[in-house]
Amino acid sequence: MALLLRFVLLCGVADFTRSLSITTPEQTIEKAKGETAYLPCKFTLSPEDQGPLDIEWLLSPSDNQKVDQVIILYSGDKIYDNYYQDLKGRVHFTSSDLKSGDASINVTNLQLSDIGTYQCKVKKAPGVANKKFLLTVLVKPSGTRCFIDGSEEIGNDFKLKCEPKEGSLPLRYEWQKLSDSQKMPTSWLAEMTSPVISVKNATSEYSGTYSCTVKNRVGSDQCLLRLDVVPPSNRAGTIAGAIIGTLLALVLIGLIIFCCHKKRREEKYEKEVHHDIREDVPPPKSRTSTARSYIGSNHSSLGSMSPSNMEGYSKTQYNQVPSEDFERAPQSPTLPPAKVAAPNLSRMGAVPVMIPAQSKDGSIV
Repeated sequence: MALLLRFVLLCGVADFTRSLSITTPEQTIEKAKGETAYLPCKFTLSPEDQGPLDIEWLLSPSDNQKVDQVIILYSGDKIYDNYYQDLKGRVHFTSSDLKSGDASINVTNLQLSDIGTYQCKVKKAPGVANKKFLLTVLVKPSGTRCFIDGSEEIGNDFKLKCEPKEGSLPLRYEWQKLSDSQKMPTSWLAEMTSPVISVKNATSEYSGTYSCTVKNRVGSDQCLLRLDVVPPSNRAGTIAGAIIGTLLALVLIGLIIFCCHKKRREEKYEKEVHHDIREDVPPPKSRTSTARSYIGSNHSSLGSMSPSNMEGYSKTQYNQVPSEDFERAPQSPTLPPAKVAAPNLSRMGAVPVMIPAQSKDGSIV
């Protein structure tokens, strides 16, 4: 009896677990950055599943530093897609009727931050099921640049390089020759899948147009390169030309500096000459000497004047000091000496003075 009851219970549990199931297998999905990822989640229901239908998608970020995030939810016949800010507006259900058994979603405009494990959960009491999907976002090769590192001359060694600006690893390279015989040199065959081809002892046969294709699991990119192997240039002439050019430049700079210095000296000299006083011009007569000579001449005139003439003389402005232009001003008329008798001169306090005789030219006789 106990065994029979146990068998019935086991069968009931088995039927319970098989009531709701997700038919889509777990898988890894790889997509390129900027593309749209389709994450499938199809399920089936049984007659025993009578509860309300709930569908939930969760994201477990790849860095394992964040907890699981709900990114979209269906519950009570309504869709809620604003749970996760990083995916807001970029995650949608693919079916307009989720009760039909399709809970698949699309994630648009993929970014590297979208990498992680996505989990689809479907509930319809008493049934419950879930499946996980790993989404990997890769970057296509782009911005690939082909160039030559070295001098393209006969006998020289140089390198052909192929460098993409971005692209997820692993990257595969493929070189091809597009012109002439379209056959790559035998010595290059070992490096046909390398980003760098080392050219040794170049010859003119290496000239032509080459292409480099870069690939990874989500895309590819290509660049072209033109190689022209030419005879060696006249290096001696080039060096001599460079030396001559350098010397001419130095001479030109020296001339400019000399002219500027000369001009500055001339301007300085002109300023000094402008402020200097010429030595051959005599200094102007001082007011003191002019005044003294003027007062002395008037004193000498006083001695020869009589009291009768003093009245006329006192009318002159004796206390006025002449200016520097005194000599150019008109002189006051000199009064003729009055004849005074000798006794009268003695009473006036005059002192007899002997004046030496002079000739016409001013010499003493």
